[in-house]
Parts: sequence; C-alpha cells; structure tokens
Amino acid sequence: MKSNAQKAARLSVAPMMDWTDRHCRYFHRLLSAETLLYTEMVTAPALVRGGALHLLDYSPEEHPVALQLGGSDPEELAQAARLGAEAGYDEINLNCGCPSDRVQSGTFGAVLMKDPARVADCVTAMREAVNVDVTVKCRIGVDDQEPEDVLPAFLEHISAAGCQRVTIHARKAWLQGLSPKENRDIPPLDFDLVHRMKVEFSDLHISINGGINTLDEAAAHLEAGLDGVMIGRAAYHQPGDVLSDADRRIFGTGTTRDPFAIVQHMVPYVERHLANGGRLHQITRHMLGLFAGRPGARAWRRALSEGAVRDGAGPEVMLRALDHVAPMAEV
Repeated sequence: MKSNAQKAARLSVAPMMDWTDRHCRYFHRLLSAETLLYTEMVTAPALVRGGALHLLDYSPEEHPVALQLGGSDPEELAQAARLGAEAGYDEINLNCGCPSDRVQSGTFGAVLMKDPARVADCVTAMREAVNVDVTVKCRIGVDDQEPEDVLPAFLEHISAAGCQRVTIHARKAWLQGLSPKENRDIPPLDFDLVHRMKVEFSDLHISINGGINTLDEAAAHLEAGLDGVMIGRAAYHQPGDVLSDADRRIFGTGTTRDPFAIVQHMVPYVERHLANGGRLHQITRHMLGLFAGRPGARAWRRALSEGAVRDGAGPEVMLRALDHVAPMAEV
C-alpha cells in the first residue's frame, strides 16, 4: 500500500536552502493540496548535537511534508531521522545531491555519490530507526565519474538497503570549479539516463529533477514512465503557474486554485505569525512570484517587497498590493 508521501511524490517541490521554509510550504500548500513538499536541508549534527529542534517546526496543514537531512554518519542520521519521525514528518530524505562547499566539508551531499556503500549504511540505519519512508535525492554523478556506470551502481546499493524511492537530479555535480548556483545550470541535463534507470530498476520509485519548469514538461515525464517529477526554482518563482493547477493536471483531483483567493487565505496565517512576534516579510518574500507573467505582477512585487519590511506591516499590505494585479478574466 502506498504511503501518503509516495502518492504525493507524483509531483514535489524541491528542497531549497533559504527558500522552502515553513512559511513557503504553508503558502505552497494553499496552492496545491496534493503536491509533496520538502523542508530545506537540515543537518543531522544540528539536530543531534546542536539540539536545534526548532528546525523541525511546521504547520499541520503542510502534510504531506518531507524532512530532508544532510549527514554521513549512519548512527547520527538514524537519531535525526527518529526526531523527524517523532515530529510527524511523512518522509525522511537523505541529501546526496547538494554540491556546496559547506556540505562537502561536512562529508555529505553530492560528495556521497563517491561512497555508495556509506549511503547504503545510512539508509539502513535510518530505516531501522523509523516507520516512515526513507528516501534519497542524488545526482547522476560527480566530477569525472561516468554517470552510465556510477548511477546504476549507486541505485543498486541504496535499493539493496531498502530504499524504495529516489529523486535523481539529472545533472552531474562538479565539486571543484563550479559554484552551487553554476551547478544548477551548467552541467548538461541527461533526462534519457534517468528514464533508462526506470527501465533498469522497474521496482524503484524514481522521480526526476532538474530544469523542469512547467506542468506540461512534468506530465510528459510521467507519461513516459517515470513515477514522479520534482520541480525547484520554477515552483518557487512562478508558484501560480506551477502549483495552482497541479491538483487537476497531475493528480486528477480538485480544480485550479485562484491566486487572489490564496492571498485572502494567507491573512489568518499572517496574523498568527505577527501575533507570535514575527515580521510580515518573512512570509511575503515567498509570495512575490504568485502573479508572474500577469499584468501588474511587477507592481505587486514592488508593493509587497517595499511594504512588508516596514515596522508594523500587516496583512493589509498584501491586500493593497492585490489592487495592482489584473484579475484572471481581464488577462
């Protein structure tokens, strides 16, 4: 029987540092009831050694929601996974794809592609510690590795350890010579390799990630046989385009969400956040792209970004900013 997270993994929003925090996820959930949402990467040492349990905070409305962990020590990852499961996350995901210097120095992220046996040990330990899905997000290889060789070997290791779901970013990661930003754009995409992995590992639930910007592109990958699609920056920068129609287009449920109504629905959440001592811009910074491509979108962004940082700014800033945007019927 499929878990809630596995059903939702037909479409997911990628974990993105500094972006997919709890406020972003709450906003995205209003746009799509079905899509699987991921936290920013949380390091296992921060939870286990640092006691930073506030990093696990989320709203119940975010379900289905997955916790992405960074780490390379099986025992520590098992402890962190247990904390995540106890907090109620629907899935625990191991990051084997992030190429940043900070991640490399901690011996986790994409550098783990070079040590599939260690990854398998981590997966085994995490699975033994929790009763929720344990998944992996990886690249097709790193540096001078040959993806045609290393990716199948990597998948063999993690599937033998009991991992049943993997998300593959269809690019190599260059650990030397490219910045994290460049690693998201410069290495060429190899969608065909990911599709071949689905044929070779038919029992493995495989989602594809990297350079996918629209629901049309996502639907094409699903129709070609993949189990899921993960969208990153496009879902963040054009959430109205990607997420508001995802339930209908990708899951066959619900109807297209109205971005204007979403802003109205955010008001009670904003009021709770402000009452707890928060600032408006901590939420609205994730909403700037809601009307991307629509007349008035630039004025919406400007009104929101300038107004939300002012002392005492409240939900009225969002509601006034709506006046700049043309309703759908007028577009």
